[in-house]
Amino acid sequence: MTTPTPSAAQAAAVPATAAGRLPEARQPVRTPSPGSTAALRRARRTRVLHWIAVHSTAVALALAFVLPFVFVFLTSVMSDRQAMSGELWPTSWHWDNYATVFRTPGFLDWWRNSLMYALLGTLFTVCSSLPVAYALAKFRFRGRRTAMLLVISTMMLPPQVIVVPMYLVWAQQFHLSGSLWPLIIPMAFGDAYSIFLLRQFLLTIPKEYIESARVDGCGELRTLLRIIVPMAKPGIAAVALFQFFYCWNDYFGPQIYAAQNPGAWTLSYGLESFKSAHSVDWNLTMAATLLVMAPVIIVFFFAQKAFVEGVTLTGVKG
Repeated sequence: MTTPTPSAAQAAAVPATAAGRLPEARQPVRTPSPGSTAALRRARRTRVLHWIAVHSTAVALALAFVLPFVFVFLTSVMSDRQAMSGELWPTSWHWDNYATVFRTPGFLDWWRNSLMYALLGTLFTVCSSLPVAYALAKFRFRGRRTAMLLVISTMMLPPQVIVVPMYLVWAQQFHLSGSLWPLIIPMAFGDAYSIFLLRQFLLTIPKEYIESARVDGCGELRTLLRIIVPMAKPGIAAVALFQFFYCWNDYFGPQIYAAQNPGAWTLSYGLESFKSAHSVDWNLTMAATLLVMAPVIIVFFFAQKAFVEGVTLTGVKG
């Protein structure tokens, strides 16, 4: 039997390839329809408008926070006459206003008193509140919930309610009026808000770490110092910053206990008298205000990561 040979017409109908294979089917080229193109443009326009709206809001909020500081700074380097005018930009920069503030009688003493009050108050608060928070968070004893409720209830009591009896105790019994010690010494006995914040953070620490330390022979104090403190650094940093800011900006306490002794004034209270002493020198008042705010801004700038982490109570990282 003879094999039929393809005709010339059949051979021409089959395209020749390098390997004798049929060519791949070509995908048809689709042109986008006018409706899909319009939808893509609308989606792109929506994303752009959303980006502009979000960033415009952020810029507006940032300006709302920054502009007061800019105003204080610009006023602090103006001349005395220009500070009383409506001009916002200094015609001449008077950096010597800051030197004049430092030469004000008592200003360096107020600075030293504020630093002592803030540092000692922060140290006493952290050292006294941490053991209490550890006991309320990790110990199991009868009345634990009642003790926590008592701690929280003290947060609801305004300090103005007890200021008169406390002043009588410190002034008549201990003779410490005219100093900052009536404000510093009570911080060595704990602070309700600090105890509450530290307890909430310590609850996020797994109890297995504490049990392992006890199995290894660690006592409660050693467990607190070697295990809990390193793991609770964000919470401790947040409490320390809160207390430092409170002590540095405290005006009510120094006014009650140290008003009769100018040598014990803090910056917050001394700044008010500085303003009354220089009622028309707003450039010096703004320069003093900026010097009072500078330590708080610097501390928060360098410790903001630990501060945010401690406030949000993120817990333990491996």
